Amino acid sequence: MTSIRPVSDLRNKFAEISRDVHESGRPVFLTKNGSGDMVVMSMEAYEHLQFESEVYASLLEAERQAESTSQRFSPREVLERLRVVAHESPSEKAAAVV
Repeated sequence: MTSIRPVSDLRNKFAEISRDVHESGRPVFLTKNGSGDMVVMSMEAYEHLQFESEVYASLLEAERQAESTSQRFSPREVLERLRVVAHESPSEKAAAVV
């Protein structure tokens, strides 16, 4: 369930808000004069959100790259390339990137 509270609760009931965001893993939305003002969430929830955002951005970039070329790789080719890269030395990996 979405938790919406007045921003004054942040000052007056900080411990309660902190407990809620940590126990539920969900953000608390704070309002000021009846309108949305800010969101409070745990560091764990924030880091998870950041990770998902980075993964999503990477997938969008991969889709854009895929649209710009007709070259495709089979799952077997991808796995083989990953095995090769995993066994390269750091200097070989750096040279492959350049």
